[in-house]
Amino acid sequence: MSEEKVAIYIPKSLYEKIKKQVEESGGEFKSVEDYIIFVLEELVKEEEEEEVYSPEEEEEIKKRLRALGYL
Repeated sequence: MSEEKVAIYIPKSLYEKIKKQVEESGGEFKSVEDYIIFVLEELVKEEEEEEVYSPEEEEEIKKRLRALGYL
Protein backbone atom coordinates (compact mmCIF):
# COMPACT_ATOMS: atom_id res chain seq x y z
CA MET A 1 0.00 0.00 0.00
CA SER A 2 1.52 3.30 -1.11
CA GLU A 3 0.91 6.62 0.55
CA GLU A 4 -0.31 9.53 -1.51
CA LYS A 5 2.59 11.71 -2.67
CA VAL A 6 3.07 15.37 -3.48
CA ALA A 7 5.65 17.10 -5.64
CA ILE A 8 8.44 19.13 -4.06
CA TYR A 9 10.84 21.14 -6.17
CA ILE A 10 14.53 21.41 -5.34
CA PRO A 11 17.38 23.08 -7.21
CA LYS A 12 18.80 20.90 -9.99
CA SER A 13 22.31 21.29 -8.54
CA LEU A 14 21.13 19.78 -5.24
CA TYR A 15 19.38 16.98 -7.12
CA GLU A 16 22.62 16.17 -8.96
CA LYS A 17 24.59 16.06 -5.68
CA ILE A 18 22.04 13.72 -4.12
CA LYS A 19 21.98 11.58 -7.27
CA LYS A 20 25.76 11.16 -6.98
CA GLN A 21 25.43 10.11 -3.32
CA VAL A 22 22.73 7.60 -4.26
CA GLU A 23 24.98 6.13 -6.94
CA GLU A 24 27.86 5.89 -4.45
CA SER A 25 25.67 4.36 -1.72
CA GLY A 26 26.24 0.84 -3.01
CA GLY A 27 22.56 0.13 -3.47
CA GLU A 28 21.50 1.40 -0.04
CA PHE A 29 19.11 3.79 -1.80
CA LYS A 30 17.25 2.94 -4.99
CA SER A 31 16.56 6.52 -6.05
CA VAL A 32 16.96 10.17 -5.19
CA GLU A 33 13.40 10.09 -3.90
CA ASP A 34 14.21 7.23 -1.50
CA TYR A 35 17.26 9.13 -0.24
CA ILE A 36 15.32 12.36 0.34
CA ILE A 37 12.48 10.53 2.11
CA PHE A 38 15.02 8.79 4.38
CA VAL A 39 16.78 12.05 5.27
CA LEU A 40 13.55 13.93 5.96
CA GLU A 41 12.12 11.09 8.08
CA GLU A 42 15.33 11.04 10.16
CA LEU A 43 15.17 14.80 10.63
CA VAL A 44 11.53 14.73 11.70
CA LYS A 45 12.19 11.78 14.02
CA GLU A 46 15.06 13.68 15.72
CA GLU A 47 12.81 16.67 16.33
CA GLU A 48 10.07 14.46 17.75
CA GLU A 49 12.55 12.76 20.09
CA GLU A 50 13.82 16.01 21.60
CA GLU A 51 13.47 15.88 25.35
CA VAL A 52 10.89 18.22 26.78
CA TYR A 53 11.10 19.12 30.44
CA SER A 54 8.16 19.89 32.68
CA PRO A 55 8.16 23.35 34.30
CA GLU A 56 9.23 21.73 37.58
CA GLU A 57 12.12 19.89 35.94
CA GLU A 58 13.17 23.05 34.13
CA GLU A 59 13.22 25.00 37.42
CA GLU A 60 15.33 22.28 39.07
CA ILE A 61 17.80 22.43 36.20
CA LYS A 62 18.01 26.21 36.54
CA LYS A 63 18.65 25.87 40.29
CA ARG A 64 21.49 23.45 39.64
CA LEU A 65 22.99 25.70 36.98
CA ARG A 66 22.77 28.71 39.34
CA ALA A 67 24.50 26.69 42.08
CA LEU A 68 27.28 25.89 39.63
CA GLY A 69 27.57 29.55 38.66
CA TYR A 70 26.30 29.21 35.11
CA LEU A 71 23.21 31.39 35.63
